[in-house]
Amino acid sequence: MAAHGASDDHRWALRAVLTATFFVRFAFGITVVVFAAYITHHSNGFSGDDVGVAGLVSAMAPLGEFSTVLFSGYLADRYGRWPVLFAGMGVSAVLFGAVALTRNTVALGGINFVFGVGSGAILAASLAVVGDRADADHRGYEMGRFDAVNLFGWTSGIGLGLGLEGALANAQLSLVFLAGAAALAVGLGVTAALIRGIPTYHGTRQYSFRAIRAFVFRRSVLLVTLPWLVIYVLIGAALVFIGPDASGAGVSTTLLSGLIIGGGLLLVVTQPYYGGLADRFGRTRLMSVGAAGFVGAMGCACLLVAYGATWPILGALGVCVIIALAYGPAALAALADLSREMTRATTMAIYSLTISLGMVIGIAGSSWLYSHFQNDGLYAFFGSVALALVLFTLARVFDPGAADPVATTPAR
Repeated sequence: MAAHGASDDHRWALRAVLTATFFVRFAFGITVVVFAAYITHHSNGFSGDDVGVAGLVSAMAPLGEFSTVLFSGYLADRYGRWPVLFAGMGVSAVLFGAVALTRNTVALGGINFVFGVGSGAILAASLAVVGDRADADHRGYEMGRFDAVNLFGWTSGIGLGLGLEGALANAQLSLVFLAGAAALAVGLGVTAALIRGIPTYHGTRQYSFRAIRAFVFRRSVLLVTLPWLVIYVLIGAALVFIGPDASGAGVSTTLLSGLIIGGGLLLVVTQPYYGGLADRFGRTRLMSVGAAGFVGAMGCACLLVAYGATWPILGALGVCVIIALAYGPAALAALADLSREMTRATTMAIYSLTISLGMVIGIAGSSWLYSHFQNDGLYAFFGSVALALVLFTLARVFDPGAADPVATTPAR
């Protein structure tokens, strides 16, 4: 699946960043899904107080990412992509080991904040490598490959984490964090071996924070990032509830684990395909299709809350999710199209900044609404997210300045 026309160095660099991405997201996935149970000391169901505590501690990671990721992007532009990527992976591995040593809520909150700093550095540097190495006419395809590996790492990790949560006693969940640290260490070693001898980007001395600040608030950039923000508000809420709520509803964690891993395998096919379509038909069209899928998925989520899991609802939810997946590769390519190489890591850090802010809002907002209003709070949450996504998507579709900035051809 190497990019057409790419040199051997480009292919090895892309292969290396995809390898790092898989191990990083796999490690994050197996730990994030058990984190709430680890904090609250029990694995089955949440009380309102539990939701508040777990939501607050969980929100520290995206808060750390949000508050520092632009600086991480600057470091990757100034000193090079790989040093920042490897530093983020190494620090995250050490932090996973630290989590395994304590269940103190304050300590976990602080560790999680620093972990968010490392996570943002990893994502900004990784996306910059893909943007550097992929030409504009197949950038959507390469971003689709990145998105596929990124999401497959998450889903396989979350699936395994759910399985471990069901198999291990709560007192043994520290082993999951040690497994995450091991995965990161292996990924760092393999990635370093893959890039050995490859000429790499070494940074630039030309840099202007004022220019970057102005770029972040450009209309063309906001029309890419604001729908992302709304989408990750939804995902942040899902990560709080997925494991304990499944157990509380009588859904086998083993079954849920298998379904999530199977869905991740599907992503390996869909995301490069959607990225190729974004190259051929334009970023905005594919982003609009993905946004429609997310709106449909939120409608199905409301039906699940109201009527429980039935096969028609689950089937409709699956179709909507498959459609929603079109958003990621197109939006990543659109943001990379807007960047210049010398500040590409900082530009791509806007993606990380946006999703981390969305996660903070989603985790804190859904936790507060559920703890105060139960199911009615969730209905209000899903409805607000859907409305915001529709409005932002329409704003991009009808904005004359939001046209795709490059002439694209079919991916090969």
